[in-house]
Amino acid sequence: MRAPNEPTQDTAITGAEHLPTRREFLTTLATIGLVCAVPVSPALAQTSSLQTQVNSHIQRLRRQGQIASDERTAWSVYDFTRRQKLVAINEEVPMQAASMMKPFVALAFFYVVEESGGKVRYTGEVRATMERMIRYSSNPATNQIMDLVSRHTGGRGPQDVDRILKRHAPGIFQQTSIVETIPAGGRTYRNMASARDYSRFLFALWNDRLPYASELRNLMSLPNRDRIARSVASIPNTVRVYHKTGSTARLCGNMGIIDAHDRNGRRFPYTFIGIIEKANRTNSYGTWITSRANVIRGVSDLVYQSLREQHRLA
Repeated sequence: MRAPNEPTQDTAITGAEHLPTRREFLTTLATIGLVCAVPVSPALAQTSSLQTQVNSHIQRLRRQGQIASDERTAWSVYDFTRRQKLVAINEEVPMQAASMMKPFVALAFFYVVEESGGKVRYTGEVRATMERMIRYSSNPATNQIMDLVSRHTGGRGPQDVDRILKRHAPGIFQQTSIVETIPAGGRTYRNMASARDYSRFLFALWNDRLPYASELRNLMSLPNRDRIARSVASIPNTVRVYHKTGSTARLCGNMGIIDAHDRNGRRFPYTFIGIIEKANRTNSYGTWITSRANVIRGVSDLVYQSLREQHRLA
């Protein structure tokens, strides 16, 4: 596993879903004497091809100066149709969560509702606060939901959100750490999560393995500005997206599910997570966040084109 303090090289992280490097793959084959005898399966070839394409694209952007030397990135793509992880780059490195952790806060509240036995209710007022938190990325609304969670689980502040998530879903939130409310000005740098945690969360969300999953999907699909489908050249406007962005002067990210379809309307959903984290605050927030959002869109475009070819997407 790569250490978190090695920001400039974008390579696959070892783990349960680690994609082998070419050297590892050939070494394994050589060990069993099959280097020349066994063809690479189409599934592995497609997976390795997309991983390689994304990694090469990121390295090219680094050489061109579009990703700076003090920035590290993480990428994750999971194809629900083939049940395959297609891209896993720096996937298990905890990075700043920024606003991408807001659906986690919503989930923590739903766990509170579930375990309260009817004492805590999901009211219209709470729903409106949730919408402000997720659709409009309101920081005060997020702090309100975090306070609600804490009020009913121990009164220890944002750490209660972290505790309830890990108590109910320890298999999902393995590299997540929620330790602060969002301060005035939105300079939240201490809450952390990995691309792998977002991927696990989205998988559970799509497969109805979380409380209020349908409602949470509805909140995450409300129209707003995303960085993974809208303004991506190859992706049709008819594609539905379930997502959350994250933006600070040190973080540009987006995690979500792209519900793609072919010309006959058959669905081919997949997760896409892109994170660019900067070690030092940018001096030009607007320019930097726009530039890095376009980097994420570029990678999303590359991924969609690959999946369009494989699944004959619209």
